Amino acid sequence: MTTVSPTPQPAMRLRELIFGAACAAAVRAAARLGVADALGDRPATAEELAVAVHTEPGPLRRLLRALSCYGIFAETDDGRYTHTEMSRLLREDTPHSLRYISLWCTEPWTWEAWPRLDEAVRSGRDVFDGLYGKGFFDYLHEDAAESAEVFDRAMTTSSRQSADDIAGLLDLTGVSSVADIGGGQGHVLASLLEKYPALEGTLLDLPTVVANPDPRLRAGGALASRVRLVPGDCRDDIPVRADVYIIKNILEWDDESTRRTLANVIRAARPGARVVIIENLVDDSPSMKFTTAMDLLLLLNVGGAKHSKESLVSRMTQAGLEVGEILVVNPYLHAFECTVPG
Repeated sequence: MTTVSPTPQPAMRLRELIFGAACAAAVRAAARLGVADALGDRPATAEELAVAVHTEPGPLRRLLRALSCYGIFAETDDGRYTHTEMSRLLREDTPHSLRYISLWCTEPWTWEAWPRLDEAVRSGRDVFDGLYGKGFFDYLHEDAAESAEVFDRAMTTSSRQSADDIAGLLDLTGVSSVADIGGGQGHVLASLLEKYPALEGTLLDLPTVVANPDPRLRAGGALASRVRLVPGDCRDDIPVRADVYIIKNILEWDDESTRRTLANVIRAARPGARVVIIENLVDDSPSMKFTTAMDLLLLLNVGGAKHSKESLVSRMTQAGLEVGEILVVNPYLHAFECTVPG
């Protein structure tokens, strides 16, 4: 039987961390093979699972044994495999599934980029131009269609999961209008409109993004009559007047785009308008191992950075916003309540 490894001594722990790529690759393999979807509530042998996912049983047993050491699947005394709380998160049909996040963070380009982290640390720049001769998003959409699809699914999954948390946290009682700036498909906006039936909303994002919004916001959708879809780039202009502006996970590319976005919000908003900025933080957060890893990945692919609480407050203050309460949305997100000065 394979068991989860106890807390090891420093040398053993460092050896395990050095082989962290093997764990990430094993999670990716299980996600791509659909092992978690094939395993139901009844324990199954490696042979039974191999038939279901079209693999050789011996190598599959080795994969499951490795994952079981980390608590992803578990092995019984008689050599069968069962689900754990973590392995269930790799299923497609599980609420809050992490299948596409697992795939996104282990896409083929990541294995090319990570070995150049020292180069990115020396220069402070991304490594994508050197690897592929073009920027990250150009590469993604021109040369890596499958990876772009995984990215879209991962971002959609993540946004849906956080939308209800954000809607549950924010009090928009008495608010007439809300604008979701750079809000993707509008999952957060849709959740807020469902919670507040008198609220009207605007979704602003790039033309290709707002062309495919959350079904609830599309023509004929349940919330369509209360929504305006505005194609545009928030770094260039925000032609939207609202009582509350939501800005989530878009202030992490570079300081110049952050400065321009916040300046455009202040230019568009009336005095006294609320601006709620929602971000992952690399400090004061229970998810720091995840967010600091994402911070390094941002450095590699676009030269961006996740914020600390201090760095984000500094940029908001420099832009002219009055920073108020800082709220915990969930273990991964904080919300900064700000006001446009009078």
